[in-house]
Amino acid sequence: MEIKPFEKKVWLSSPTMHGEEIEYVKEAYETNWMSTVGANINESEKAVCAKIGCKDAVALASGTAALHLAIRLAGERLYGQPKTAKGVLEGKRVFCSDLTFDATVNPVAYEGGEAVFIDTEYETWNMSPAALEKAFEIYPDVKLVVVAHLYGTPGRIGEIREICDRHGALIVEDAAESFGATYEGKQTGNFGDYGVISFNGNKIITGSAGGMFLTNNLEDAHKVRKWSTQAREDAPWYQHEEMGYNYRMSNVIAGVIRGQLPHLEEHIAQKKAIFERYKEGFKDLPVSMNPMDLNKSEPNYWLSCIIIDKDAMCRQVRGEKDALYVAEPGKSCPTQILEEIAKYNAEGRPIWKPMHLQPIYRMNPFITEAGSGRARSNAYIDEGTVLDVGLDIFERGLCLPSDNKMTPEQQDVIIEIVKRCFE
Repeated sequence: MEIKPFEKKVWLSSPTMHGEEIEYVKEAYETNWMSTVGANINESEKAVCAKIGCKDAVALASGTAALHLAIRLAGERLYGQPKTAKGVLEGKRVFCSDLTFDATVNPVAYEGGEAVFIDTEYETWNMSPAALEKAFEIYPDVKLVVVAHLYGTPGRIGEIREICDRHGALIVEDAAESFGATYEGKQTGNFGDYGVISFNGNKIITGSAGGMFLTNNLEDAHKVRKWSTQAREDAPWYQHEEMGYNYRMSNVIAGVIRGQLPHLEEHIAQKKAIFERYKEGFKDLPVSMNPMDLNKSEPNYWLSCIIIDKDAMCRQVRGEKDALYVAEPGKSCPTQILEEIAKYNAEGRPIWKPMHLQPIYRMNPFITEAGSGRARSNAYIDEGTVLDVGLDIFERGLCLPSDNKMTPEQQDVIIEIVKRCFE
């Protein structure tokens, strides 16, 4: 099979538009509702509530903004209003998913808190309930947990909820990547005390930007709406009695989201087909797809990923910004596969680098199932057990092109490229 570079780039995950989006954007333009109020915002919030099953949703400028206000709200509920400008979590520790994008955890720092990173489990690539239980043994005073669902696959959020309830801790649930996925028949984003979804440009439903705060408490939703518009008081002039932010979603962005939302199930079906084609195509290779507990959850299949078997890894070294590998017959590594995919005009990505390895957070506590751990250059092993699961997944895993506009023929080329890396 002769392989030629794709004429048009095959993306990791790009926006898929349908036509309705531009009509709602035009409506905003023609009615002159271009700012942070309008029908598109109202209808998008209603549609998300109906899908998720929550009582209210607040449309915000980004998923990060939604996370920030959720974490601030949880902090005020736990500790009261901040006494200084450093934030509501000043001097407090917060348990956070370790294998995730930094937007999940940065708002903890915005509010003056210290993130304590909880290791990952192989079964879902999400927060390990066993490591979380260990963390509560070490830090029993912690009262807030921020947990993410990676690549559209729900973590064991039922067990995490039970652990948090037992320890009197609140949950901020980052469902930015898992909109439309379910755990035990219930939508992700509806298990935490507060939930968050994202409409960033690469998400399964996009507005080019935007996110939503999800809650079953109407008073909390009112507070977040107020904070997101600079916390203006109900006065005829601009009166401010607490800190506010410019975080509200625009009616134009909401128009794109409003047009996208009816296509969520269609997008999930397309992403699932991509995952299944990869799984079949790689059945004879020493790799596994990103794991999914289909007995309890139904993912949205946002990104298809693989992890290379340990004995099929060629030698690979990663620095802070560069990587080197030594090619070996019958073996490969993420760096080699990603470089080969890029040669043919397609986009893949490394797995998220764990937060406890990021230079900005290297001094933060990190908890594994075995107890307290520290950042290391490679996944370390004790009596045959990997003690840094997130690092091991990062070292051996990668995200494949998962764009739902990719044709089966294009995907066959990607599969062939990966196969040749192991020759």
